[in-house]
Amino acid sequence: MKKLVSELMVDYLERRGVEYIFGLCGHTVIGFLEALSRSEKIRYISVRHEQIAATAADGYARVTHKAAVVLSHLGPGITNTVTGIANAAFDSIPLVLIAGDVPSYYFGKHPHQEVNMHADGSQYEILRPIVKRAWRVDDPEALPEILDKAFRLAESGRPGPVLVDIPMDIFSREIDAGLFARTYRDSSCTAKPALAPAAAQAIAKYLVEAEHPLIHAGGGVLLAQASSELAALSEFLDIPVSRTLMGQGCLSDLHPLMVGQTGFWGLDFTHSLTTKADVVLGLGTRFAEADSSSWYPGVTFDPEKTTFLQIDIDPAEIGRNYPVAVGAVADLKEALPQILAEVKKLCPAGKHNPELRRRIAEAKAAFKESNRAISEDGRFPMTPQRILKDVKEVIPEDSLIYTDVGWNKNGVAQQFDITVPGSIHHSSGLATMGFGASAILGGKLAAPDKVVLTLVGDGGFGTNPSCIATAVEQNIPVIWIVMNNSAFGTIAGLEYANYKTRFGTTFHTPDGASYSPNWAEVAKAYGIEAVRIERADQFKPALAAAVASGKPYLLDVPMENIAVPTPGCWNINDIYTPKQNVVEGKLVPDAEGKLVRPMHAKSHA
Repeated sequence: MKKLVSELMVDYLERRGVEYIFGLCGHTVIGFLEALSRSEKIRYISVRHEQIAATAADGYARVTHKAAVVLSHLGPGITNTVTGIANAAFDSIPLVLIAGDVPSYYFGKHPHQEVNMHADGSQYEILRPIVKRAWRVDDPEALPEILDKAFRLAESGRPGPVLVDIPMDIFSREIDAGLFARTYRDSSCTAKPALAPAAAQAIAKYLVEAEHPLIHAGGGVLLAQASSELAALSEFLDIPVSRTLMGQGCLSDLHPLMVGQTGFWGLDFTHSLTTKADVVLGLGTRFAEADSSSWYPGVTFDPEKTTFLQIDIDPAEIGRNYPVAVGAVADLKEALPQILAEVKKLCPAGKHNPELRRRIAEAKAAFKESNRAISEDGRFPMTPQRILKDVKEVIPEDSLIYTDVGWNKNGVAQQFDITVPGSIHHSSGLATMGFGASAILGGKLAAPDKVVLTLVGDGGFGTNPSCIATAVEQNIPVIWIVMNNSAFGTIAGLEYANYKTRFGTTFHTPDGASYSPNWAEVAKAYGIEAVRIERADQFKPALAAAVASGKPYLLDVPMENIAVPTPGCWNINDIYTPKQNVVEGKLVPDAEGKLVRPMHAKSHA
């Protein structure tokens, strides 16, 4: 029996359990949309910009741990997806992008919107640098196999986005439905690799014999959903755990062995442990620049004193930034119980370090006390610390929070306690402005029973506020908290710290007056409830009302531009303001032969 390709594709996606497709129409995909309109299992989430579609799908996939589907038109449609797709790629989020293309029989004739600068019908090449694989479907009979490959590749190994580019005429062709028979037999799941037994034994031996071991946890722990396994290993040997930005929530920030974030926006106490560790086990992290203080020795980590062990699902990440004594490719949910089993053979009673736990508790308490006054400050515009305190007191512990770029990410990662794994989502690798504002759409669809909100700056929110329209049309009750300082605040602080100017980083009218759109009024014009906060004590009850409303809601919160503390280092500061003891990204010895940590100017509002 022959059926339209578009109908067979919809049937395939239904069988894969796809519940939502995020997209924007165009003449190349309306054949597929017609078939999709008859689906009773898949809901189409129409947006006003393709970056919103890709980012909302990203927000959905972070919660479900399954590949989300994006649909786009050719030309400007696919180019508009690039930032959202790249954001997913850099953060290892599985997506399948289905893009329409020009008719296959017009390749090279310059039909409307064809991309052919270097080859005919080559728009799929646009995404090649940022997807795991890009297919152009030249033969409709190959489509069943391509779809199976696409989903499997997106979800397996290091997850990430893939592209399936389909000339528009192929959607409307008829093929034998029996060609899709293979997709009924092909498993939709791929078993993940465990740790080689010898590697598990070696890692266990290092951890048991170390005097000052430390586990450094990255986003890979959360991608593997291995939080309980991490806790079991850490608690059995009383090993402290530091984390990256993407690792936030891998253990509760209140866990007695969680010492907090490392790197530029880390904590001095955290670094006092990471720099003195004789063994560091890196889990699902490549020891990235911001998390490792630009790899300056002795600031966050000290490779001269520390033996590094590393486990990652991606072999390309092993030993990328620090030499490893043991490097292993494995899924962390499989690997960590293996290591614990070997540890118990070597050390059946485990280890107990009450002094370490006491020091961690005291350091956390001291840091909170240092922020208490500014967190309770009633001045207006509000302090970002006061905003975070009020948010923490209003929302449920299992709420889903999507940050954006700036204070709302860096300050949250440093100062906002996350206690439920998978309840905080950052844009890390690409650090994309506008991520949080759109990602919450997918997050709420994935977790309809949870409170879902974003903490987003006015600069980030302003990149694509039409996400509000999608929330209205699709009845997605999310909350936008716009932390409004009339600036690209973090960059304004960085520029001022190094050059004593804020040129190009603040928002103002031609006469120099500070300027920001009234985002509450903009939101009301889109058709949602919104409040512009006018005094500090108004914010908390307004947020409670937003949570209780069960509707899309926006709070525009004027905020003072206060810098996030930066105990670590970042080489960009040394490029802007050269230091005598830093040459081309490396520390050089002083007159006494010591590698001295560079002193960085702190950012100011």
